[in-house]
Amino acid sequence: MAMTKQSFALTITVMTHLWGPATIRISGDESVSGQILATPGGGVEFHFPERIVMVANHQIYTDWLYLWWISYANRPGMHGHIYIILKESLKYIPFIGTGMMFYGFIFLSRKMATDQPRLAYRLNKLKQKKVDPLGKTYLDPMWLLLFPEGTNLSRNGRKKSFQWAEKNGLKDPDHVMLPRSTGIFFCLNELKDTVDYVYDCTVAYEGIPRGKYGEEIFGLASTYFEGRPPKSVNLYWRRFRIADIPLHDQRQFDIWLRDQWYNKDALMEEFLHRGRFPALTGAKAEYVETEVRTRYPWEILQIFTVVGIAGLMWHNLWKVLSTISAKAGIVL
Repeated sequence: MAMTKQSFALTITVMTHLWGPATIRISGDESVSGQILATPGGGVEFHFPERIVMVANHQIYTDWLYLWWISYANRPGMHGHIYIILKESLKYIPFIGTGMMFYGFIFLSRKMATDQPRLAYRLNKLKQKKVDPLGKTYLDPMWLLLFPEGTNLSRNGRKKSFQWAEKNGLKDPDHVMLPRSTGIFFCLNELKDTVDYVYDCTVAYEGIPRGKYGEEIFGLASTYFEGRPPKSVNLYWRRFRIADIPLHDQRQFDIWLRDQWYNKDALMEEFLHRGRFPALTGAKAEYVETEVRTRYPWEILQIFTVVGIAGLMWHNLWKVLSTISAKAGIVL
């Protein structure tokens, strides 16, 4: 299954490179200093750990494609070990929904009474220790991606965020929606003994005017079929040590998470004003600018590995069945 995830990541990388090209501009604060490096030839290499929880604001439906590509650009590559928490309605999309279920993605109904047992079951699998042939225990690599806002930014989502803020006496951010804390609070408490860091990405797209919504301008159809991808995708990274996050108290965690989203809102305001996020801390260049692409042109051929293995297995199985049937006098 990890191999098929890798193949899918390579496929969407090539598709984006050919049909939805955009400049990827990356920066981050001092917490990720030295972990985002430009490579010869205009590429980028990330040095994030093999097990992280990744959170991001949700601007448009294709956010997850760019973040999946980040897992590919990591060293070591994590594109076969990414797990995404999604709203339940997405699993009913023909073919795609079924594929995401096989990939081990986690679907939530936004009702914690229903979601908690499902989350606990899936997270328990992701934190199980295994034993290698030498008797040493280890954990499988895991990048768990979730969007605490619950859905992408839209007029309806913006309205709900405002109503929730007004009802609870909170400040409603201008460029992001107030995050939902219950799900991520549960996830982090379940994983805190097997994961050390939360990596936070603030995502912004060039070409979305102030007061407008990305879903109205950039979608799957416009990006891949109508020749209207965003001119640039801007990513600003921060890292938080899980040991420093107040996971002992739901209310304190709610305040902490909301403060991080207010910080995101300030970053989005700076982007809208300057057309850039703050520069990369502790690096020679202010930003790493690259594009969604594979490291080598021939790398896409790897997607045929899974098909080839399946074909070889079927061929060998057919030979075995043919031999058995011939001895038994049965014609296949």
